[in-house]
Order: sequence, then structure tokens, then C-alpha cells
Amino acid sequence: MNTATLIQKVWNFCHTLRDDGVGYGDYLEQLTYLLFLKMAHEYTEEPYNLDTRIPKGFDWPSLRSKTGEPLEAHYLATLHTLGGNPGMLGAIFFKAQNKIQDPAKLSRLVQMIDEQRWVGMDADTKGDLYEGLLQKNAEDTKSGAGQYFTPRALIQAMVACMRPQPNKTIADPACGTGGFFLAANEWLTGTGEWIKESGNLLGHEPVKMNPAQKKFLRDQTFHGNEIVPGTRRLCLMNLFLHNIGDVVGEPAVERADALIQPPTKFVDMVLANPPFGKKSSMTITNEEGEEDRDALTYERQDFWETTSNKQLNFLQHICSMLKTDGRAAVVLPDNVLFEGGAGEKIRKKLLETCDVHTILRLPTGIFYAQGVKANVVFFDNAPKDGRIHTKGVWFYDLRTNQHFTLKTRQLKLADLQDFVASYNPQNRHERKESERFRYFTYEELIARDKASLDIFWLKDDSLENLDDLPPPDVLQQEIIDHLEAALAAFRDVAAGLPNGK
Repeated sequence: MNTATLIQKVWNFCHTLRDDGVGYGDYLEQLTYLLFLKMAHEYTEEPYNLDTRIPKGFDWPSLRSKTGEPLEAHYLATLHTLGGNPGMLGAIFFKAQNKIQDPAKLSRLVQMIDEQRWVGMDADTKGDLYEGLLQKNAEDTKSGAGQYFTPRALIQAMVACMRPQPNKTIADPACGTGGFFLAANEWLTGTGEWIKESGNLLGHEPVKMNPAQKKFLRDQTFHGNEIVPGTRRLCLMNLFLHNIGDVVGEPAVERADALIQPPTKFVDMVLANPPFGKKSSMTITNEEGEEDRDALTYERQDFWETTSNKQLNFLQHICSMLKTDGRAAVVLPDNVLFEGGAGEKIRKKLLETCDVHTILRLPTGIFYAQGVKANVVFFDNAPKDGRIHTKGVWFYDLRTNQHFTLKTRQLKLADLQDFVASYNPQNRHERKESERFRYFTYEELIARDKASLDIFWLKDDSLENLDDLPPPDVLQQEIIDHLEAALAAFRDVAAGLPNGK
């Protein structure tokens, strides 16, 4: 069976299940369980001969030998048994459930997976198939999975600017389905359609890795956190299908809240898009002995300020987890750039203790979470020597007079190529100003009200000339985005009032 036929077959079966009320997310989960079992079985055969630690009687041969109700019963027993195991096996099957209630359709799915040998298949094929399902799941507004899915074009541009290197560790403390890890892996291995199509324009150069570096890439490069068990499962399988991780190893992604405690591992690079939403159910504090402290408060002595703002806490956490020469690129909402109180203090500390060198102002309409106004903040860690390490910040405005929607005009990598060229990854100390790319000194920034980094200079053409308004569908979506952003802000304010009044 060729690649196109296989992908079409998997998709067709997905549509068959959707007619029975099984959504993309549920299909993905069942596909994950069965694919993992089938691939683990293949690893027990020649030439691998691995001990996958899957108990006999709960392996792939035990499933494919049954049909009908006996298959359904054994499948349930298998999911329950494997979920209690340690390592990668237990992570994949943690609290696993069967969502395919028709035994005949479950049997057909088992047969479809059994017909193909997956371990030897090209990683691009397996990965593209799974990534496609993840994107469809993100687009399904009922699933709510869009909040875990960062636009792949944005991820790819961030990776092209950061240029991962062999034997360097990469972390994402809220990694969702693993998009940043996959793009970094593709940059290092030279795989992925975006590298093949746009690599030259992005300045990609093939990375030659020796066997030790390849092993480090597979087993030690990536370190993630994902608090939602189902999303973590999809992330681990997504990585596994792209040859990241080991069937018998420890999972690269922890099922834990990254903010609970100071980092135990320090990394060379952080690529992240922390969850949107202003308030956290817990407050992070760096103050000891507070008498009226809520029982759900975290204690983080390594943080600069106490706040319940999740993005500000993730920003502080990312600064804590970087090595002295570590680098970061983080997607953050607008409020992080201008908010007063703890926000102002954290911005000033960030500018002082790190070299904040680039901010990309993102357009609206590119995220599955509606109404989001966000930016990518690029910064390098620096020695804690009392000096101010930010000399100035380059801002790239990709928002003014730019109109994107998820349905009619999605953000493409081509839309970000001018930013990558302006960023000049080969030597970011040699840059040139342009219409959309401007430099502001530290002195200019710190003198602004609340040290605000919320900076624009381009004229919004739509305010000057009604003839320049975007198409009606785009304008309609922008209005919806603004209303939903205002509603989210209102909810944040209401959540902070006593008794919610």
C-alpha cells in the first residue's frame, strides 16, 4: 500500500466513525493505543528483538486474534492493564478508555493497522498523518483542542530564528501536542515539508550529526510538561511517530504542572506558547510566612514577583529554567507587555537580567482561541552580575494592516519569511530597520509609562480610508475576535472581585 492510499484509508475510517458520533479526538486516542501496540510488537521481531515490557496476553497478537464482543472485552482489559505500567507504556495508556462502542468497527480498525508495517515507514508519512488528525481535532471547536495547537507556520518561523544545535537541550513547559519539539527535530534532521520547500529562504543548512548526537536527539534533547493527560498522550505518540523517544524508555513529557516547583533541569533553549487566559486557580508567591495565604498558593522563591497571572508566571519560570547562556522564544499575550503592578515589575526585571532583543507583534485571527492578541518575545539569559543586559529591543509589526482568519486566509510560513530575514539568525547583531522592523533603546523603553513594550508606529489604513477595509468575512471575524477578547477581559476582572461580584 502506498503512502497516499494509506493516509486516505485512515481518513476514510475516521469519517465512518464520525458518523457514529466518534470525534477526531476520540479517534486519535484509539489510533494512538492501537498504533503503539502494533509498533511495539514490530520491535519485538527481527531485526530489533526488543523486550518492550508489554505483558504477554495483553499485546498486539492477543488483540488481532479476537473479533466481536470478545475483542471489545479484551481491549478494555488491555487498556486497564497497560495503564498501570511505568515508563512510556504507562504514559501512553494512562487512564485509557475505549470510545469505539461498535465491536465490528473496532475490529476493522485493528485489521487496518495490522495490514501495515509501521516501524519501517518513513517518519514523514507517519508524522504527517498524525499531525493532520491533530490539526483536524484542533479545528473542531466542540473538542476545545485548539487551545493546545499553536499554528505550525509560527512555530516553524520561531525555530528558524532560534536554529537548534546538536547536543543542546530544548524545553517547553506547556508543550501541548509537541509542535515545537517536532519543528526543532525537523530543523536538525533536515526533514519535514517546510524545510524542503522553504529551507533555502529560511537559511537552513544541513546539520551533520554523528551517531552519539543522533541518540542524544532521540532520547535527551526534549523536555516537556503537559498537565492534561489526554494531550500528553497525543504529544508522546506524535513524538514517537517522528522517531523521538523510545518504546521502552522514560517519556520526554512529564504529566505535571511546570509551575509547582523550581526547575530541576536547566536547558539550553525554551520554545513555548504557554496557555492563554489571564487568571490561574493558584497564586505563585515568593514570600514566606504569609498569614492569610490561600491553601492553593505555590511557593516559588526563584520568582521575582507574586501574581496569579499564568503568563507572567510562565515567563518567570522560563527564565528560571534557562542555563546561563540559554535562549528563549515565547508566545505571550499583549497584557504581558503593558500590564501594571506585578507585570511592570517583571518586565523591568526581564529587561535587566536577560537580553530581550526581539519582539514579533502577531496578527489577530491566527489562533484557534478567538480574540487573542499575542507576541513572540525572544530573549537570551545572562549572568546575574548586577548589570542591565538589554541594550535595546527590535520590534517587528506583523499586525497592523494584516488580516488573517482560520477559514479564509490562514497564516502561512511565507507570511513570516520577511520577519525571519529581518531577524537575521546568522548574526542578529547586524540588522537593518525597515517599515515593519524598528529598534528602540533600553532607555526609550524604560522611560515609557509602566515600562510598556506595547509599541506600534504604523498607520492603520482601515482607519483612514473605508475603501481599504478588508473583505466582509474577514471584517466580521475581526469584530467577533474583538468582542470575545473584551468578554474574556471582563471575565478576568469579574473573577478578581470578592465573591465574583
